[in-house]
Amino acid sequence: MRTAGRLTAGAVVTGMILIGGGTVPAARAAAATSAARPATVAAARKVAAAAARKVATRPAAPVDVRSRLAELANAATGADLWSRSSVLERPMGSITKVMTAYVVLTTPGLNLNRVITVPDGIVAYDEEYDASTAGLQPGERLTTRQLLYAMLLPSGCDAAYTLADAYGPGLTGFIARMNATARELGLTRTHFADFSGLPVAGEYATYSTAHDLIGLGRAAMRNKTFAAVVGTREYQVAAGHGHLAHAWKTLNPLLGTFPGATGIKTGYTSAAGQCLLFEAKRGAATLIGVVLDSSGVNSSTLAAAASDATDMLDWGFSRQDASPPPR
Repeated sequence: MRTAGRLTAGAVVTGMILIGGGTVPAARAAAATSAARPATVAAARKVAAAAARKVATRPAAPVDVRSRLAELANAATGADLWSRSSVLERPMGSITKVMTAYVVLTTPGLNLNRVITVPDGIVAYDEEYDASTAGLQPGERLTTRQLLYAMLLPSGCDAAYTLADAYGPGLTGFIARMNATARELGLTRTHFADFSGLPVAGEYATYSTAHDLIGLGRAAMRNKTFAAVVGTREYQVAAGHGHLAHAWKTLNPLLGTFPGATGIKTGYTSAAGQCLLFEAKRGAATLIGVVLDSSGVNSSTLAAAASDATDMLDWGFSRQDASPPPR
């Protein structure tokens, strides 16, 4: 009795091959397959050549960047993708507050719901340096979490003062912690004389480098609370027992305008010029960069820093794998 069976495409039947419902001699099928290979290889080579030409036409560096000191890096690895005078020491204004937040957030036993009373000292401090504020009033009682938003979104020097005073202990003690943390992070060309980045003890008493600030930014963005705060465009506090109502908006010009922007902090003094530490994510790549003195000193607009950051990020993401350009 014969057993019924099924032939599949490509099955050999006494020297024949079943192809598309019919049979052809095996020798002729093999020849046809061999003839098709050169065309397939040629097509693959053509695609590869086109891809290579596309990469070759990309600029070797971002164009139109006005910042005199800048760096762009892979946020995951820290690999430098492009830099300009990135190890020269320079004041960085309120980017300093990234370190202030980092020191607070790495305090052993930290309680983000700890209630802190805003000290009287904020008034003279803010007035002496014409500092940016979050509108805090002495005697208000706010949590550590709320004060972090007040410091990092509108760049409140009053909030930085309050946090430093509470977590120092005392202002001098807190600044000492900032410098100790800089050493722990390997930021060898960074020094803090103030917790806000204001020109306390001189315009250049607080300084860093573009390269060091990349390291600081990477460390800070690994903290989930920090990343959540600097990724927020607006934060509101309703009036309550012990505090006024507040609405704080970020000064970061990239949030909400540059696709994938995730943070992190602006900075400005007359000596520092316009500064911006920034991060953005596209696909699997996350890039972090910084620009210092984008528009020259005595400029009061962030537009130049935002333009520099955009040019750098567009260039970095265009390199697909965010790997360093060939040297």
